[in-house]
Amino acid sequence: MDASPELQLQSTAPLLRKKRKRFSFFILFAGIAVFVAAAGALYFALRPETLRIAVGPSNSDDQKLIQALAATFTRQRTAIRLAPIPTDGPTESLALLGADRADLAVARADLDMPADAQSVAILRKNVVVLWSPSGLPAKRSKKAPVPKIKTLEDLAGHRLGVIGTTKANVTLLRVILSESGIDPEKVTVVQFSIQKINEMARDTSIDAFMSVGPLDSKITSEAIAATARERGEPKFLPIDVSDAIAQKHPAYQSEEIPGSTFNSSPARPEDKIETVGVNHLIVARRELSETAVGEFTRQLFSVRQALARELPGAANIATPDTDKDAALPAHRGAAAYIDGTERTFLEKYSDFIWGGLLLLSGLGSAGAWFRSYLRRDEKAKSVGLRDRVLALSALARDGKSTDQLRDMQREVDAIIRETLEAYDDGAIEEGDLSAFGLALEQFHRAVADRHEALDEVG
Repeated sequence: MDASPELQLQSTAPLLRKKRKRFSFFILFAGIAVFVAAAGALYFALRPETLRIAVGPSNSDDQKLIQALAATFTRQRTAIRLAPIPTDGPTESLALLGADRADLAVARADLDMPADAQSVAILRKNVVVLWSPSGLPAKRSKKAPVPKIKTLEDLAGHRLGVIGTTKANVTLLRVILSESGIDPEKVTVVQFSIQKINEMARDTSIDAFMSVGPLDSKITSEAIAATARERGEPKFLPIDVSDAIAQKHPAYQSEEIPGSTFNSSPARPEDKIETVGVNHLIVARRELSETAVGEFTRQLFSVRQALARELPGAANIATPDTDKDAALPAHRGAAAYIDGTERTFLEKYSDFIWGGLLLLSGLGSAGAWFRSYLRRDEKAKSVGLRDRVLALSALARDGKSTDQLRDMQREVDAIIRETLEAYDDGAIEEGDLSAFGLALEQFHRAVADRHEALDEVG
């Protein structure tokens, strides 16, 4: 009998097992690579994102608020963190934003904004407060002093003290005067820093005063009290054209100052007065991620009340106008949070998820095909081994001697060993092994029958 099949089997088996091991290592390394890639993607997706925010000047209420906000985010380990960038003031903050050296900036809405700046939140609403001193009553006189400036029109030809050194306040004053029909050139403006309020109050050459700040501004209240102490009770000057100013200058709004806002006894003012307001904002560039801005806005408003216990000014934080025709449009991330249109995780990434599933399915199919392609030789070999067992079954029925049957059995034993090793290595599937079992059973039956026949003959 030709023993070449067994010799061929013994010579090719190590090579086949080596190829299968290589393929198994390839699959293992591919799996590790996919796991590392997925873990890396998850790490970058979940790590905190830091936004640079420009704010100034140093030691201002704005800077203190942003620093407290940054500390709160860090303490709570939120998804968005803040990295404050100190500046000399809002003008420099906006310059950094426009140069892409900051992600956010704190500034007044009436300053020159970068072309792509959009609002994220209102830190506070500032209102203009204009007043003139009534003068101190003369000794032993029962006649109440009368202020020489009773309306805005009376400001022409007089000096006005403006609290704060920013040019924005002077620009706003000129808008108010122009819209009120007053030549701004006829009003002399003198600016005082907030550290020189008492000096301003004692300066008798100043006929009226102006402050721009929130209704609960400590600076405004102290300035009014100082001028009342030095120059007599204030006469508040209403801005009757506030509606017209708001229509012509979208950065400003028409506002009212309620009675007794700055003092209750005596009431300052005695009744509500019309004025002009301007928002103090956190702004971002349009290109900043919608997800990052939306999460920052959510975090900001979630800590606002807690932050107000440390910094009362935080209570003034409000949502910006999300109308599409707003003077300064709201960033889409902030608008989504405010309007309740934020997309869920699945809504944001459903396309990526389905695309990933389709990709994995395609890779799985490709991997199965590639595996089948690499194992085509092993598959053909297993079919050949099974056919060889069937052929040996036919030969066994005509076996000439017990020795010949024993040689056949040794060859089948080698085939069984190789088939089981191939099955363990995954080269053949369970269905192939079942078919091989049927062929093997037929061989054993043929050998047993032939042994009986030879015994009878012997």
